[in-house]
Amino acid sequence: MSSPERDEQRRLETCQARIDESLKAVNARLRAYAAEVRATTDHMGEARRDMDHLEKASLRELIDQKNRSAAVLREQQVKLLKLKKSPYFGRVDFAREAAGESGARTREAAEQPGARPIYVGVHDFQDESRSETLVHDWRAPIASMFYDYEIGPARYLAPSGEIRGRLELKRQFRIRDGRMELMLESGLNIVDDVLQDELGRTSDEGMKTIVATIQRDQNAIIRDADAQTLIIQGVAGSGKTSIALHRIAFLLYRFKDQLSSKDILIISPNRVFADYIGNVLPELGEEQVSEIGMEALADELLEGKYRFQTFFEQTARLLETDDAALKARIAAKSTMAFLERIDAYVEHLEAASFQATDWRTGLSLVPDWHFAENWKKYKSLLPKERIDQLVRVSEHQFYIHYKRELEPEERRDLRKSIRAMVRQTTLRAAYKGLYDWLGEPELFKPAGGKLEYADVFPLIYLKLRLEGVDNPRKAVKHLLIDEMQDYSPLHYAVLGKLFDCRKTILGDAAQSVNPEAGSTAADIRRVLKAAPPVKLTKSYRSSLEIMRFALAIAPNAELEPIERHGPAPEVVLCRGASEVTARIKAEVEAFEASPHRTLAIIAKTQKQAATLHRRLTAAGVKARLLDAESSGFSTGSIVCTAHLAKGLEFDRVIVPDASAHTLRTEMDRNLLYIACTRAMHQLTVISDGEPSSLLPKAA
Repeated sequence: MSSPERDEQRRLETCQARIDESLKAVNARLRAYAAEVRATTDHMGEARRDMDHLEKASLRELIDQKNRSAAVLREQQVKLLKLKKSPYFGRVDFAREAAGESGARTREAAEQPGARPIYVGVHDFQDESRSETLVHDWRAPIASMFYDYEIGPARYLAPSGEIRGRLELKRQFRIRDGRMELMLESGLNIVDDVLQDELGRTSDEGMKTIVATIQRDQNAIIRDADAQTLIIQGVAGSGKTSIALHRIAFLLYRFKDQLSSKDILIISPNRVFADYIGNVLPELGEEQVSEIGMEALADELLEGKYRFQTFFEQTARLLETDDAALKARIAAKSTMAFLERIDAYVEHLEAASFQATDWRTGLSLVPDWHFAENWKKYKSLLPKERIDQLVRVSEHQFYIHYKRELEPEERRDLRKSIRAMVRQTTLRAAYKGLYDWLGEPELFKPAGGKLEYADVFPLIYLKLRLEGVDNPRKAVKHLLIDEMQDYSPLHYAVLGKLFDCRKTILGDAAQSVNPEAGSTAADIRRVLKAAPPVKLTKSYRSSLEIMRFALAIAPNAELEPIERHGPAPEVVLCRGASEVTARIKAEVEAFEASPHRTLAIIAKTQKQAATLHRRLTAAGVKARLLDAESSGFSTGSIVCTAHLAKGLEFDRVIVPDASAHTLRTEMDRNLLYIACTRAMHQLTVISDGEPSSLLPKAA
């Protein structure tokens, strides 16, 4: 062991010893609280008869206070136990510029001692007994230098202003279960060796934190505290979801007095994905945040009064039928132009919404023009508020003109008359009337009283414009939207009206489940008036061989695969279902004998996935079937669709049927690309008969 390694080992042992001291202090306080609660409880039991109501209430409040304090200490205990296993992952030695100094440090200054070692970890650790910070939280301003600079000039933005200086040393560590496994002197780009090692590891039960391997461009996105609406366009495997979650953790740290976990809402594509990402924020020391699917949000906004198809059902129908008319209806309702046509229709309804008439009481009169002018004046109000305001204005006008207050009976008659002037229609009738007004009634085709999914957010948008909605989540201060490409401009128009807060929106146009139904980053910018998107072009998930295979299916000149090598994807030709089943069984057995932990068999449709799962079960293969009702991610073998696999990653992926009769459309191309880019280390593509023309020609 070299001298620097020995020094760092001693420093680690010192840090762990200090953590042990803190743990002992926390444990002692917890024992003391427990003893006090027991003693108080015993005292209450023994002296209950002699106590009055106030004494009992006071003791109960004391017990509650002790329990709350103990809960805080238990959180600290958990944090310290995690810290002991892996206190930090990086170190930079920073020599601060002397006051008045600018530019490079002089040689004399560089030779002077004073470069301060800064250790960076997932959590901060302060030795309170010695008033010393041993580990800095990765989100702290000073820790940003670890991600942004190599040895040489460096700076960071502290609350007091910009601090300049020089990094004299930079090291990276891998510490697991309290043992230092690796120490690297870093004169190169941050985390290259550790990153390669991490990417080569097996997939786990959920998304992992990336604090030790955050890249410079990722760090800039995470620490952007100014953007009102941040759009992240990231290629497959670029880590965009993880970056967004780390950004949330950073904002919770940066604005801890203004923002808490309960103020944040994630709109996630499905419950499996929500479970998959669910451990990231807790691992970063933050509480879990609320999440909701787009359909659940829609049902809330429509107050459960409408039955509608889900996005999953829409996708399944498209894949199973390739219905041209359905595609046309979806495409027509997924454009900026359709949003503008709804706005024009609302203006049309507004023009016909009020028929003013004179109102008389005795010999007194309020003329029709008064009602007409004031109805237009309060156009921004919702109907009920608008009627209330018109009643108030009319009463006031009557008083000014006739020098008397209206009698209660006259007030009731005035309100009744104003209501009669309003030409209201039901939301259902108004929405159906939209297509008649457009001259395209064939675009509205509910089945069995159930709306198509493409109608849901146009309907909600119309409701917002005509009636308003009761938004139970209006207190949200930050909205995170994943898989942005699968939502239409109407989705964003609704979300923009519902959530007047900061937003982080992320996705990849190349991973759209239905190319006719989604939004581009330009569409989202236009609807939400956002700044240009930030782009993540480097892909870290898949080996170079897998990414080259995927890019031959769906070329993307901007995507830069990381140079991590693995087995080349294999295209296997089979004849018949039994041969396909046998091959998949062999692949699953090989997986089970390997160090890998996750394998996905990704079919095109849910029906095909269910059929395949039955065949595999009959053949003795243990695999879990994911469907729209699934709520958890797990290790082992799973059977699913590309739609459900979006956002997830697996050690190995099997595409069970990439034949010409199964994969042929542009939608199929996108799904095949999604399926292939879920694989980290190994990809097997099976064709039952002639391979699809969408597969790489060389294969």
